[in-house]
Amino acid sequence: MTYQRILITGGGGFLGKYVVEELARKYPNAILDIPRSKNLDLKERSDSIKYFNEFKPDLVISIAARLGGIGDNMKYPASYFYENIMIGVNTIDAARLAGVKKIVNIGTVCSYPKVLDAPFKEEDLWSGYPEPTNGPYGIAKKAVAEYAIAVKKQYGMSCVNLLMTNLYGAGDDFRDETSHVIPALIKKVVSAKENNEEKIVAWGDGTPTRDFVYVSDAAKAIVASASIDYELPINIGSGKDISIKNLYNLICQIAGFDGEVFWDTTRPNGQPKRLLDISKAQTLFGFEPNIGFEKGLKLTFDWYMSNRKEIDKLAPKHKN
Repeated sequence: MTYQRILITGGGGFLGKYVVEELARKYPNAILDIPRSKNLDLKERSDSIKYFNEFKPDLVISIAARLGGIGDNMKYPASYFYENIMIGVNTIDAARLAGVKKIVNIGTVCSYPKVLDAPFKEEDLWSGYPEPTNGPYGIAKKAVAEYAIAVKKQYGMSCVNLLMTNLYGAGDDFRDETSHVIPALIKKVVSAKENNEEKIVAWGDGTPTRDFVYVSDAAKAIVASASIDYELPINIGSGKDISIKNLYNLICQIAGFDGEVFWDTTRPNGQPKRLLDISKAQTLFGFEPNIGFEKGLKLTFDWYMSNRKEIDKLAPKHKN
């Protein structure tokens, strides 16, 4: 399927920039529109409908979301639920009313139940409550996917719903308040090494596992998925997992930090295990991750070290 006018919400963010690059390669003649929050607040229904009607896209890639780590999710659970519900529903409605052919919604591994046999299969998405530290966010995101499916049934607008595992890579969010696990750990380990600290404190006990996919692989999956007609959730991950303890060890090795890692078990572990079954994505549109984890981790680390002066100038952004 060929698209002529493509709108990408969240196109200025970490994942969005890679998606924009991939879209430009696959659809070189298409007009790409990348609205920014300063000129389009997707939480406002009337503004969203007006904007989409003016641009008239035939494909929408819906990436915009409120994102953050465990701490930020625990501090602002209502904000994570409300903002993600509103952004998702308004994007779908604006797309439908503008006559969009297809919308690709980006969901999250956080929507899966806290306790679930791994690898996670899409049909188990609603079999339990998510990990409570980010439950409101996870529920909001899978509710948006259900709304997209309902809109297809009632109005006929095609949709694809992707469940994205933990992303990482060059250009990741390294701000203290909103960073996810890999950027947070890289900053912590680098700081400890440079300050000659003998140990660093890690949350939990190190046993939880995570499935990480490099951001460029995720972007390729998103763009490839726009070519299929399949509305039920589809996992996007690496197909492999790593424990948080081993993740610390790898980052310490890359950074050259030889101090002790002290595990603070009074802090939450988060979800015990995250590993996605990616066989459906492999079958439907040939998805195969290309960047191995150790290579991707080194690329991420090197990017941070090259850009840390600019990164450290960024003040944390709080939303209430």
